[in-house]
Amino acid sequence: MTLPDKKISREPKELVADWQSLIRTFIKPENEASRNTLLKYMEPILFGLHSFLNKHVGITEEVSLKILAEKYKSTRISANPEQKLADVITGLIEDIAPHAVNVASPYFVGHMTSAIPFFMVHLKTIVAALNQNVVKVETSKVVSVVEKQVLAKLHRLIFKRDENFYEEHVQNPNTTLGCFTDGGTLANTTALWVARNTAFPATEGFEGIETEGLAAAYDKYKVHRSVILVSRLGHYSLKKAAGLLGLGNKNLIPVDVDHKNRINLKLLNQIIKDIENEKGRTKILAVVGIAGTTETGAVDPLPRLAEICKENKIHFHVDAAWGGPTLMSEKYGKLLTGIEQADSVTIDGHKQFYMPMTCGMVYFKDPTKMEYIAYHSRYVNRPGSVDLGIKSLSGSREANSLILDSTLKIMGSRGYGLLIEHGIETAKQFAREIGRRPLFEVISRPELNIFTYRVCPPEIQ
Repeated sequence: MTLPDKKISREPKELVADWQSLIRTFIKPENEASRNTLLKYMEPILFGLHSFLNKHVGITEEVSLKILAEKYKSTRISANPEQKLADVITGLIEDIAPHAVNVASPYFVGHMTSAIPFFMVHLKTIVAALNQNVVKVETSKVVSVVEKQVLAKLHRLIFKRDENFYEEHVQNPNTTLGCFTDGGTLANTTALWVARNTAFPATEGFEGIETEGLAAAYDKYKVHRSVILVSRLGHYSLKKAAGLLGLGNKNLIPVDVDHKNRINLKLLNQIIKDIENEKGRTKILAVVGIAGTTETGAVDPLPRLAEICKENKIHFHVDAAWGGPTLMSEKYGKLLTGIEQADSVTIDGHKQFYMPMTCGMVYFKDPTKMEYIAYHSRYVNRPGSVDLGIKSLSGSREANSLILDSTLKIMGSRGYGLLIEHGIETAKQFAREIGRRPLFEVISRPELNIFTYRVCPPEIQ
């Protein structure tokens, strides 16, 4: 691949690390030369990637991972620079990009990763250039208050609280509506972390599970084990969370599904009843409902799950990492009815908000719930501050909120609604087309914009 109208010399020259050269690599906004340098290199990057996306739209020449791996075996870091920036950029575009996966290709339909709007590249560049660390106000300032506003916007979309509620909490330093994470795995883990700590709070003679640990909590509350209940189609991140939180993988209890791949309520109720018969020796930390399963796109019966959790005083978490943005659609948003009754909700920005990798979010109906996971230190996140890192599993973190905030302004809820509606209707049309072909069999019908099918000749159907 060659860059349009650009001839970048790749003749080997001896490069030496020196102080003046290093200083020039850092961004200096007040320096006109730095500005021109940024523009100089951004153009070949954008043109080169545009060329890649245009050329590699279908099935490309297969190069095995084994062959590619042979090219990348060196483990030594050279003392002096090996290449100039121009050469590195050319290498990325000519050597890496052609062997990357073109997720924008119309042939790429089997995964949740997809094309992103072109302006995401510009927004990501701004975020990188600003390099704000949202763990603390001292390293982010206005970004911290923008993040609280964006969290409130999505909280409102999910939970639909009244105007007075958001007036009180949108910039309240003492309450938290949610937090950004590095993806759905950390979002789910955060929700279940809060559920665990809420289930074993501090009481007389006990400082809480977060301080004293699982064994002490079980001893204090006379509990033998604690469990999480979820459909057997639950995301594997929930199993990770159970391990990280000390519960053990086997205490994430999978519940079978019905003919529509939704959690079987009869079986769920029976499991809860059986646990009740253990006379308190097992504590149910949470029931997880799924709004868009990874495998089939199914949405669990959220209103009924909410009722069951309320009746049994169980934390109700909804994993809407995939399906959450469906709330933007006037036509299909009702598929997620009941999500507003959840105690916590996970949504991924890098899925159907079409943000770059990676962005997750977790939201809590009760703005005081995240106090159960608050951490302070003398040098960062001091008590009484408005630092967002106080109630977050992540420490240092980039300003993904700026990207989501900007995107909501550019797209609007109706714009996202149109994308959601197009995706669902295209999936239905695709399923009908597959159903008309004798060599294929549709396994699950699309409820959102995911469905499954297989090759199955008529003679073995």
